[in-house]
Amino acid sequence: MSEQTPVWSVIALPAVLAALALAAAVLDAVLGGFRASSPLGEVARLLVQQRQRTLLPDTLLLRFGVVSLVVAPVLAGIVIPLGDIAVADLAVGIVWFNAMEVCVWGSLWLTGWSVNSVYPLVGAYRFVAQGLAYELPHMFALITVGLGAGSLRMSDAVRAQQELWFVVWMPLAFLVYLISALAMAFWGPMGAPLGGDIAGGVRAELSGPDRLLFQAGRYALLAVAAAAAVPLFLGGGAGPLLPSWLWSLIKTAAVLGLLVWVRHRVPVVRMDRFTQCSWLVLIPASLLQLLVVGIVVL
Repeated sequence: MSEQTPVWSVIALPAVLAALALAAAVLDAVLGGFRASSPLGEVARLLVQQRQRTLLPDTLLLRFGVVSLVVAPVLAGIVIPLGDIAVADLAVGIVWFNAMEVCVWGSLWLTGWSVNSVYPLVGAYRFVAQGLAYELPHMFALITVGLGAGSLRMSDAVRAQQELWFVVWMPLAFLVYLISALAMAFWGPMGAPLGGDIAGGVRAELSGPDRLLFQAGRYALLAVAAAAAVPLFLGGGAGPLLPSWLWSLIKTAAVLGLLVWVRHRVPVVRMDRFTQCSWLVLIPASLLQLLVVGIVVL
């Protein structure tokens, strides 16, 4: 992988992420039967919608929370290679990716707290509880990849899969990663922070451009989680005939499609049950996978 970052990659990253997020929104609308409106129509509606305010909101924290929800996936994406090129091929790229994911905790908490309303705050608390449940197995899955590659650099993880993709001999870690990706993006079965039983949860009081940015950030999180699965488990841009960057996009689209599809097939899971599942199933499974990889590597 090149040590110098091409200028075009810095521009391409947000563009590719935005395209993937839009594709996820379109697929979500198609699978949902366009029950509300088309994604582009929703964007136009929210752009012209007047912002509604609750009593005594903390506007500064609200803006910071909503904007940071969009910024976090972009920052997470700088270490993800598109083919052979990443914006920043950091030596601790896997750790950086996880750290930017954790920023979402602050984004949702600030958004839920700042509007000074009960339901958004309840949704924010739900996400914190969800984060405490998914983050440990998520980190163990990432550590397993780092152990198998002998490095925390994303490009090294790709090179370590030249003969055999990690998904083949780390299936438990891959499954745990996909579940935690859903939880990170509070998507589908992990969508309790936006539950209908609390009037929409964190986003209940958002309107206009604020709601648009929140929705865009959510789809961007889903897209960057799908993109990261490619160098971590699916061999990066490896594949016959086509260029590596195109293989990266094809694999990302396949994972993203799977994550979007799950929303329409699996019901929302209660936080207490997900926490129980995490501590009794996901963490032991991820530790078992880590042990197996450690034995093989050593």
